Amino acid sequence: MSFALIDPNSTASMTGAALAAARRAAPGARFEGWTSRDGPTVIEGPEYGAACIPPLLKLVDRASELEAEAIIIACFDDTGLREARARATCPVIGIGQAAFHAAALIVDRAMVLTTVSAAVPVIEANTRAAGLSHVVGTVRASGIRVADLERDPEAAIPVLKSGIGHAVTEGAGAVILGCAGMVGVIGPLRRLSQIPLIDCVAAAARLAQACVPIATVREVPQMAEGDFNQ
Repeated sequence: MSFALIDPNSTASMTGAALAAARRAAPGARFEGWTSRDGPTVIEGPEYGAACIPPLLKLVDRASELEAEAIIIACFDDTGLREARARATCPVIGIGQAAFHAAALIVDRAMVLTTVSAAVPVIEANTRAAGLSHVVGTVRASGIRVADLERDPEAAIPVLKSGIGHAVTEGAGAVILGCAGMVGVIGPLRRLSQIPLIDCVAAAARLAQACVPIATVREVPQMAEGDFNQ
């Protein structure tokens, strides 16, 4: 195993879409997609997030046992991220956290466009915890339910396009699409957008690939005294 992409909800089709997006973003890496069968079908707010943490952590333990090089939690709320990091034996990256950092590298101000209003305070708290609320200053709900986004992504495009337009009007330099389920619409939206759109799953896949050699501790050969005197 190389990288484990763990979906904290129990909807396997969402896992498959996120896995495909990660593989496209980092074709040189090997990803496996795991669905939390005992989690809720979707995650929309803190109550759903709390319910999915125990089964998620079981999968984190399993990934560690199988010597995963990195774990990606494929929920934009970064559900269980702190708890997962405390017990994993490899880097654990949340797709929300990855998107915030990606935005901070390319623009001074970004907006998150997410699904439902219940997710907004969770995401706002995460941007503060990451120290990036000065960049990701605004989080807006599109009003699209996660299940509806999964069922009919094409219907979401006009709504999300309108939200991106508001971000442009408000001076945002980029929009973060704040749901793993939005990977299926980012292509059409990019063709309609005047500013960069950040794919949270792609950001996490690329950062996982970058973090592994940094986080891996290897034994350094001891140098002889004469090696410094070349």
